[in-house]
Amino acid sequence: MSENNTMTANAAHHEHAHEHENHSVFGFWIYLMSDCIIFGCLFASYAVLHGQFFNAPTFKGLLDSHDIEFSTVAWETALLLLSSLAFGFAMIEAHKSKKSGTLIWMVVAAVLGAGFLALEIKEFMHLIAHGATPASCAHWSAFFTLVGTHGLHVTLGLIWMIVLIIQVMIKGVNPKMMPRLTCLSLFWHFLDIIWICVFSFVYLLSMA
Repeated sequence: MSENNTMTANAAHHEHAHEHENHSVFGFWIYLMSDCIIFGCLFASYAVLHGQFFNAPTFKGLLDSHDIEFSTVAWETALLLLSSLAFGFAMIEAHKSKKSGTLIWMVVAAVLGAGFLALEIKEFMHLIAHGATPASCAHWSAFFTLVGTHGLHVTLGLIWMIVLIIQVMIKGVNPKMMPRLTCLSLFWHFLDIIWICVFSFVYLLSMA
């Protein structure tokens, strides 16, 4: 009789944990939808202000004079895409409850994400050094707001990732960790999608 009670209690515990995971992930989806609205507003603002350079340097002019290199943006894109792929492998390992594999791929994702952020900061410094500042004209103000907001999200995502790496090192991959890893995975892939839109809509459009 006691064995049946134990089995029932375990089943109830697993069901409660699964329900909690579903609620956590669903709540995070709602947050991502609100983030979509924020980025949608920023993209709309950029579309309206695009090309209003006045006396400020243009993006195409900076590219033609080799003051900035488009290859830097290409490397940024590659690093973020590879980081997202690495975190996907980390989630595969996590679902297999493999602690070492999860940690390795999370560290790879974090390093690639940090590389993206370093190149973006370098790009901002080059732009500012050549007169393309947030205060120089409407175009660059919208540019720095949109791209900078994405960069801020990447920074927060990296901090979150480092915290989870430490937690996985200490606690391992357990049912309580899975909702946290799943939410971070959604967030990281979401930033990947936003960056593809930034790359296509901001950088490629600016070269036209």
